[in-house]
Amino acid sequence: MNRSSPFALVPDWGVVPLRLGAGIVFVMHGYQKLVIFGIDGTTNFMAGVGIPAPQVAAVLVTALELLGGLALIVGLFTKWSALLLAGDMTVAVLAVKLKGGFFAPQGAEFELTLLAALLTLAATGPGGFSLDAARAAKLRSAGV
Repeated sequence: MNRSSPFALVPDWGVVPLRLGAGIVFVMHGYQKLVIFGIDGTTNFMAGVGIPAPQVAAVLVTALELLGGLALIVGLFTKWSALLLAGDMTVAVLAVKLKGGFFAPQGAEFELTLLAALLTLAATGPGGFSLDAARAAKLRSAGV
């Protein structure tokens, strides 16, 4: 890459707003499931839309959204977090949102947008200003 270009940092920093935005959205949705709806309310919702083992699913999805969202925010295990959250969004689209059409709030528009963001993060990694990038730089400087 030509480091004299004014766009030289774009590959390193271009996905950071995407990662932070998606992370915040997932932390807030995990918080909503845990604190506002509660695990019982989340379980009832999941049972109502036909998710198997709804109580287990409620706990797992709540934890995934909270912890996966935090991981995205700090850029730790970004590719894995993004892939797991992409699975979460795939289930949300197929099990709940697709029957509501495309447009929000009933349709899949929002979840498809998150899915696209997550797949982008899984493919590109966290970008700059992340624990993953710091860990990789430390390994490079150690000659690993």
